[in-house]
Amino acid sequence: MNIVKNKRAFTLIETVVVIAIIAILSTIILVAANLAITKARDAKRKAEIAQYGRLISESCFLPEAGEGEYDLADLIPEIRIKNPQYSEFLSNIPKDPKAGTDTKSFYVYIVSGDGKRCALYANLENKSEKVTLSSLSIPTAGGGTGVLESTGNGWNGSPKYFQVSN
Repeated sequence: MNIVKNKRAFTLIETVVVIAIIAILSTIILVAANLAITKARDAKRKAEIAQYGRLISESCFLPEAGEGEYDLADLIPEIRIKNPQYSEFLSNIPKDPKAGTDTKSFYVYIVSGDGKRCALYANLENKSEKVTLSSLSIPTAGGGTGVLESTGNGWNGSPKYFQVSN
């Protein structure tokens, strides 16, 4: 007696279609997750710049080297020495969540020669960030607080910057 079993299996086309659907869904999920991570890093940058920027720009710290641009990691030790009352607050040097290292924070402080105008800024990742300082095209000491758009991309691959300034 020859019994024929009904074998049920997926065809090659069905298998390819399922794999393609899974690949499309995975791509959509990864793009959404990457956008969320980018926005989270920008939120961290803004919070740190706002917190430290208010402290530093309140009376515009003028370093020994004078006017110019300084990485925050290079500036914090001098601020601690000259203002010991801030030492506890400045115990952890903040750094850019994507580009920052222990020796270079990628948070930049600019101060004028008279020490009356200053700004602390960071390059954002989100290229679609809303611009609130449309009058500026570069981070500027005394230029106000908000997001500006530069003509070129910064270290995080975006032309958008967030600055806190007096």
